[in-house]
Parts: sequence; C-alpha cells; structure tokens
Amino acid sequence: MDTLVGLLPIILMFVIFYFLLIRPQQKKQKKVQQMQTELQKGDRIITIGGLHGTIHALDEATLIVSAQDGTQMKFDRSSIREKLNQD
Repeated sequence: MDTLVGLLPIILMFVIFYFLLIRPQQKKQKKVQQMQTELQKGDRIITIGGLHGTIHALDEATLIVSAQDGTQMKFDRSSIREKLNQD
C-alpha cells in the first residue's frame, strides 16, 4: 500500500505530461503529415526555410516549387511547413 502511495505522484505527473505535452504534439504532427500528403499542383506553400512558392510538379517523395520570379526548386515533401489558403 505504501509503495502505491509513493508511486502515485509519479504516475500523476506522467498523466499530466501526456495530456499537456505529448498528446497535443502528436495531433499537430499528424495534421502536418496529412497536409503534406494532400498537396496538389498549384497549391501555394511555405517551406520550413521560409520560401514562399507554388507547387509546379510533384511525385511520391519530392515536389518542384516555383518561386515568384519563376525559379524552380526541388524539395522533399517533408520540408513543406504549411499550405496557404487559396483565396
């Protein structure tokens, strides 16, 4: 019984950490992965490095991004941070 009472604060801390830190991070990562798999030609995106561009072509693992001046660069799908809304 004393062992259970001694472990209770540690168990409680783990539960709090899970719901405040681990679970929200997992949800955010799942959302980003879903966005990266749903990318399509013509989508406006921002890369992890901050480059703004439009998807010119894509395949399973990579995509070609066109910058505003027409420059085309090849990126891994995982390097896309966010997709801008099509307004």
